[in-house]
Amino acid sequence: MVGGRIDRRSPLPYYAQLKQLLMKRLEAEIAAGERLPGEMALCEEYGVSRTVVRQALDELEAEGRVVRRKGQGTFAAARKTDERLFQSLTGLYEDVRARGEILRSRVLAFSVVPAPAEVADALELREGDDVVHLERLRFVGGEPWVLTHTYLPVDIAPGLLEEDFSEQSLYGVLEGKYGVELDHGRRLVEAVPAAPAIADALGLQPHDPVLLLHSTAWDAGGRPVEFFLAYHRGDRSRFQVNLRRHHTREAGAPNMLLRDDT
Repeated sequence: MVGGRIDRRSPLPYYAQLKQLLMKRLEAEIAAGERLPGEMALCEEYGVSRTVVRQALDELEAEGRVVRRKGQGTFAAARKTDERLFQSLTGLYEDVRARGEILRSRVLAFSVVPAPAEVADALELREGDDVVHLERLRFVGGEPWVLTHTYLPVDIAPGLLEEDFSEQSLYGVLEGKYGVELDHGRRLVEAVPAAPAIADALGLQPHDPVLLLHSTAWDAGGRPVEFFLAYHRGDRSRFQVNLRRHHTREAGAPNMLLRDDT
């Protein structure tokens, strides 16, 4: 067991010290899904009150490190995976493979549809113009990770509907087979409650929080060639944002590149 005890002489509050000790145990010896010792056991082990234990667990729960189930106890949460947003215009397929994991997709829909207003605006089309719509439920380690709706202009890649995207990268096909030169992107991230259909696909409860990404990608000529909506499980993903300020740029305008999620 990872060692450590409460330092009675430290100015750090007992609950904060206990939180740090429990974080070390979660990292080193308690696997995702395993139950932590009960509140009374933690009180006895660390020589603190139940109020201290509950405050430490409250903060760990708020940070997504533990899950508390009424009548069952406190359990280690699944480890979250960093998604790098502002680094380069790569895809989720390449990002997951670079981590040594396997990304698989279940294609739920793949057809030509009329462009909804948000899609038409992003792709600089008229509402109702034909666009290719690709809906995929994407799995990492056998678990549903993200539900994506991707839209592309119909003329960007003739024959695209004949492709199988259950295990290959959309960006890889666009660039390698159709010569689309992806250049830059823009992304908006917001937390939203999961609608029942989205919750069911991702293995969540209705209205559980998910991270919704709106993204547009442009080619080297400045044409918008892809728009997607991606619903990420909040208990599986977190987003790493790297910012860099250049003094040669206008103040308040950091230089940022977006990683696309395709």
